[in-house]
Amino acid sequence: MVIKVFVATVAGSTAIKKKQQEVVGFLEANRIDFEEKDIACNEDNRKWMRDNVPGEKKPQNGIPLPPQIFNEEQYCGDFDSFFNAKEVNEIFSFLGLASPLGFKGSDKSLFNEDSKPSVEDHEDDVADSTEEPAEKHKEEEENEETEEPVTEEEEKEEAVTEEKEEENE
Repeated sequence: MVIKVFVATVAGSTAIKKKQQEVVGFLEANRIDFEEKDIACNEDNRKWMRDNVPGEKKPQNGIPLPPQIFNEEQYCGDFDSFFNAKEVNEIFSFLGLASPLGFKGSDKSLFNEDSKPSVEDHEDDVADSTEEPAEKHKEEEENEETEEPVTEEEEKEEAVTEEKEEENE
């Protein structure tokens, strides 16, 4: 089974770029096999992604934004679903994968006990450790560069504009 991550290599939005990097970086770091499918340079990939994201998962304008994640033909979810699964250590279930050897029956830990970093390795992070993960994620998005669209609707409009520009090229 191959995980497919649909990305836009030419994304105008900083938020989209960061989300794509987070998904790809996590999969690489955890040695999970995947393929990146570029929707900016390959119309077939873009069409396939749009056709295969379930209707209830599409945004109001009907155009799903990258990254979108699939296991072969099976839709796994978007970045928010990925982030939530990662936060509750259910990433293998989210991806439709069996937990690798060395992991207990569920995704309760993404790391073997021996590979967990010690407190000494991350003393600077200890002060932030009381902050809720979802709140920290939202705060990071709010602190992004000013070139990012302010609202979700503006981000959608930007995606539509980018799409029209690509069609005109």
